[in-house]
Parts: sequence; structure tokens; C-alpha cells
Amino acid sequence: MKKRKFPHTYVIIFTIILISAVLTWVLPGGEYATASGDGVSLSAAPEYRQVDNIPQTWHVFAALYKGFVRQSGIIVFILMIGGAFWIMNDTKAIDSGIFSFLKLSRRLEKLRVLRFLGVHNIILTLIMLLFSVFGAIFGMSEETIAFIIILVPLAISMGYDSITGVGISFVAAALGFAGAILNPFTIGIAQGLAGLPLFSGLEYRLFCWLIINIAGIGYILRYAAGVRRDPERSPVFIEDDYWRSRSTEGVTDIAKKAGIGSWLVFGSVLAAMVIFSVINPASTLRFGDPDAGSGSAITLPLLPAASVLFLLTGLLTIRSSVQLFILNLLMFTILILIIGVMGYEWYIMEIAALFFAMGILAGMAFGNGPNRITRLFIDGAADIMPAALVVGLAGGIIVILEDGRVVNTILHAAATSMKDMGDIASVQVMYAIQTGINIIIPSGSAKAALTMPIMAPFSDLIGVSRQATVMAFQFGDGFTNLITPTSGVLIGVLGVARIPYEKWVKWVTPLIIILIILGAVLLIPTVTMELNGF
Repeated sequence: MKKRKFPHTYVIIFTIILISAVLTWVLPGGEYATASGDGVSLSAAPEYRQVDNIPQTWHVFAALYKGFVRQSGIIVFILMIGGAFWIMNDTKAIDSGIFSFLKLSRRLEKLRVLRFLGVHNIILTLIMLLFSVFGAIFGMSEETIAFIIILVPLAISMGYDSITGVGISFVAAALGFAGAILNPFTIGIAQGLAGLPLFSGLEYRLFCWLIINIAGIGYILRYAAGVRRDPERSPVFIEDDYWRSRSTEGVTDIAKKAGIGSWLVFGSVLAAMVIFSVINPASTLRFGDPDAGSGSAITLPLLPAASVLFLLTGLLTIRSSVQLFILNLLMFTILILIIGVMGYEWYIMEIAALFFAMGILAGMAFGNGPNRITRLFIDGAADIMPAALVVGLAGGIIVILEDGRVVNTILHAAATSMKDMGDIASVQVMYAIQTGINIIIPSGSAKAALTMPIMAPFSDLIGVSRQATVMAFQFGDGFTNLITPTSGVLIGVLGVARIPYEKWVKWVTPLIIILIILGAVLLIPTVTMELNGF
């Protein structure tokens, strides 16, 4: 009997587009408006009113185009990252770094204490905690796409699989995003719209972040250990042939002496860093929103310090091999990325430009000419194009629902279901609503702008604190980011890692169930206990 094949990711997403289009025929149109008509005032709950819906017909075939327009930033980001890393991969610098890292981990395993705890467990946990902190503090999300190309080969070289590589980066950042200690894109916007002091209730959210990470990191470590014992039990064992073939070829004999190109790159980068250090002698890292009286800010001479550090490490690495020097470029690219995001509000345009420059500089340092660098970039962009295509197609789901005017209808029907419920039941329904809306609108800031002006005044009427409402939004916004097909970041990550969506869903569903239940439990104290800020 012929085995039935699971539908392709493109087929799944296009099917959801068709279902969304059917909803625009079945559901009435609706919109929210306040007395002032600005949709922002929180003095009273915005009034829902029905409007004519716009049934979507031929529009389903335009969804790919509109999705590309809507998600253009992430799509271009993916293409530029893919091209840049293809140039770098040609130098075998990342392969060399992974090989050296694995040799170091084997030496560490000789230490009894580390061997008892498990060196690999320590490494994976530290990586996950780093990404989780980034997700909790500055809302790291799209940025994880760039790290997939580094951490998936690392995970496979350590005996794991591509799912583990995505887990220690993307999933870890999502855990932090859901825990949201000082995330200005979710907590900052939601509390501002709810009329609460920004980042108030920090103590309990910090506790929630810790519990969520214990559950998520434990799940990933347990899975990773099983794959390392038996690699063939991985659901993506066959798909990972792509990464295995790339990560082992010629890895032990690739050292190359630095030439004139490496020295020119070293001098150019150092000169640029010195110039930027003069222009910006001090950088202010923001945690939360200090301008609004919440959060904190630290001003440090980060760029001058980075310039001095690059001078020292650059001289050391360039005298060893060109691959080590290129790895040094990669490390400083990541360092500048962190400074840019936290100190200068960089987003995907600046990050894409940074990695694009890194790719060109890596090619030049390796001795490649302009034509070869161009060909490598084109090959890399072509190799990652399927990931970009699926991001655009996924964006079409949201377009169909918004153009059909049924998003607010769905929200209104869900909100009115909370009437005449107790405190615990009400906050749980809010949580369920936010979780459901997140499948349609994965953007945390957009969902906060849509739902909080409705939910915050409504929570006053039913006797639930606005802080509890924000927590329901926070959890509902975070967990399903790991599965929703409308998330350009998720689809981009899976595309870059070459993990089929259906296999990812099968792996991540138990984790999401655990996290959703955990979120429901953590919401109970927000309405039953006296918590600071609540």
C-alpha cells in the first residue's frame, strides 16, 4: 500500500489562505472605534460596529504578491543573510571554528565535574540562556535567522540535529520573548496602552521567565540527548544530510595564511571602527524604557573598547590563519549587532547591511575577487530562496483576513464570551483569546495595538486588573509564535534550517502544550494573590 505523503509546507499555507478567504464570506465585517474615533483612548472600551465585509475571491492568487510586500523586510533580510554566509562558508572559516570548538569540548570532558554534568548540556544551556535573555530584554526575534546558519551546523557537528540548532537559538529567544522581562515591543507597548507604569510588575514576570525557561530548556535538552544517543531517531535525519555534507568536508586541513587582502580588510575595518568611535565615544544601552521613567540605561565607551579589542585580536588571528581572522570578523559582527540593537535601536535593515558587509569583507580577506564574491552571493541567495518564498506566502494569510474585514469580528466574538465569568475564568479566556489572535497576527506590537485598547477597559468592567490582562497578552503573544504559519520569522527560520513545517509541528506541539498549560497556571496568582504592580 502506498504511503500517503504529508502536504508540502507551501500546500499547507495556501490551504490556510483558502480557509481564510472562506471566512470572509461567512463572517460579517467589523471594526472598533472610540467616541473620539482615534481607536486609542482608554477612558472607555472601544465600540464595536459591523461594517460590510469584503469577500475574498481572486484575491487568494494575489496573496503571494501582497504577502511579499507585507513581509518584504524579512524576505530581503533572509536573502542578504543567505548570500553573505555563502561567501563566508566558501572560506571554511565556520567549519574551522566548529572543529576547534569540538576539540575543546572533548578536552573539557576529561574534567570529572564537567563530565558528570555533561559538557554538551552546559554548552547548550548557556547558549539558550543567552538567547532567552536577548528575547526577554530587547525582543530578539528576526535576528535569530542570522544565527541559524551558524548554530545548526554546530549542533549537527556536536552529534545533534537541525531541530536542536533551531531550539537553542530561535526557541530559546521565543521563551525569553514570552517571559518578556523588559521587552519594549510587547510589554512596553501593552502597558503603555493599558495606562500602566511601564515595566511595572517586574518581580513576578522575572519569576515567570525563570519557570518558562526551566520547562523549555529541559524539553530541548531531553530531546537533544535522545538524538545524540541515536541520530537516526531524529525526524529530520534525512533532511540533515544537507548540513552533514557541508560541515564535514575538508574540515581538518583548511588553514590558509593571510595575504594582502586580509591585511587590507583588517586596516579598513579598524579605520572604520576608529572613525565611529570618535563620532560615538559613548553608547547608551537601554533596558526597558528609561525615558518613560521605567527601566534603566548604562552609558559605556563600547565602540572605543571594541576598536581596541579588534586591534589586538585582529593582529593575533591574522598572523595565525585567514580562517581564524574571518572568524574574528564574525565575532565582532555579532558584537556590533548587540551594541547596535541595544544602543542605537537597529532593526533588520541595519542588521542585514552589517552581515552583508561582513560577507564581502570575508571574501576579500580570503583573496576572492569581485566576480567570485558576486557569484557566491548570488548562489547563496538562490540557495535560500525557498525560505523567502514561503515567508511571502505566509504573509498572505494575514492580508486575506484584514482585507476581508473579519479580524475584528473574530476578536469581538471572543471578547464578549467573558461576560459573567469569575476572575480566574475571565483571565484564562483573555489568555485564550490572545493565543488565538496570535495565530492570525503574530506581531506582538501590532496585536498589542489592536487588542489592549479593547481588553484593558473591558477588564475594569469584569473586575480583573489591567496588569493581569497584560500578562494574559504576554503569554498569549509568546508561546504560539513557535507554531503559527503566519509568522514570517518562524517560516524563515525553518526555511533556512531546511526543516519541513509538518515535522516541526510534530516536534514542537508537546512543548507548546506544556507552555500553554504553564502559562495558564502562572496567570492564576495574578488574580488571587497580592503581587507587586498588580
